[in-house]
Amino acid sequence: MKNIKILDTSKDALKDFTRPDTLGFGSTIAPVMIEADYADGKWGEFTLRPYGKVELAPTAKVLHYAQEIFEGLKAYKVEGDLPRLFRPEQNIRRFNFSAERMAMPTIDEDLMLEAIEVYSSFCSPIIPTKSGESLYLRPFMFATEENLGIRPSATFKFLLIASPSGSYFSIGTLPVLIEREAIRACSGGIGAAKTGGNYAASLHSSLQAIDNGFLQTLWLDAKEHRYIEEMSGMNFMAVINGEIWTPKLTDTILAGITRDSILTLAPTLGYKVREERMDIDDFLNAILNGECTEAFACGTAAIITPIDSFGDKNGNSYALHYPEGPVSKQLRKAILDIQEGRKEGPKGWSIPIEPMKL
Repeated sequence: MKNIKILDTSKDALKDFTRPDTLGFGSTIAPVMIEADYADGKWGEFTLRPYGKVELAPTAKVLHYAQEIFEGLKAYKVEGDLPRLFRPEQNIRRFNFSAERMAMPTIDEDLMLEAIEVYSSFCSPIIPTKSGESLYLRPFMFATEENLGIRPSATFKFLLIASPSGSYFSIGTLPVLIEREAIRACSGGIGAAKTGGNYAASLHSSLQAIDNGFLQTLWLDAKEHRYIEEMSGMNFMAVINGEIWTPKLTDTILAGITRDSILTLAPTLGYKVREERMDIDDFLNAILNGECTEAFACGTAAIITPIDSFGDKNGNSYALHYPEGPVSKQLRKAILDIQEGRKEGPKGWSIPIEPMKL
């Protein structure tokens, strides 16, 4: 805790907090947060304080030019009393990658890890203990300079908040809309950065998906509208002829940590993985002829969520015969066993945190 100041009022805020019995995703907010400000070319003190509102001037650059980034990771406390983090260094590196792409200052990796560990330790009493539940951590940064000039901000605010959460999706499987017209990101843009603009670009199609009876959107490449990229907030995978397929990373696809973890674990479970360009029509034909038996979304929030069908705005539908298939079930169990502390997994993947004495 040498670099994180903890205000005494934070202890009272935590003691007064009651976690609800039923948890959604991101609706219950932890009563404390970590805050730091960047000015004059350096970061100020990182302070753990009670959760509260943030005051911004109407001219703050984030409100006009969307100079903002965020991350998502989880603290788990299912097996034993120790909170655990899952590969947090990967989130920190991706946070700094996003910062550089968005012309924002980076944060020292050791300092950010300390902030995440101190926060998770402090919040240990409110971390859910049921399998599949966790404390969802949301570090984010945004531009605060009060100026309407179109140039990078010189001042920024970093915040770390969290939400005791259950499953991201309230149903077991997903119907997915294939978006053949709109695009989420194009080559040379910011598609590989975890910035709010990428998610804003998906919202209009999300409304159309819901209106057509779907819960998620599958995005295709911007140039040919032919190759599968990712879903609105998670990566995409499929099981074709017994092999695990996923689109090869480009500068329009977010490099998911759950995605990377699956690709690392799958060969140890006997599965061949293929990172390839995936033609949407070839994929749909693979469903129709039975070669594709499973498809699923994967990400920090979703973990692994099976897809039951794909469709388009013209009424075409392609249903998976085994939506909750054996491969996705096995992979989900393997990931959760490591995240929740039942198995070790590769070295450094699951990091136990000593709970803080309040």
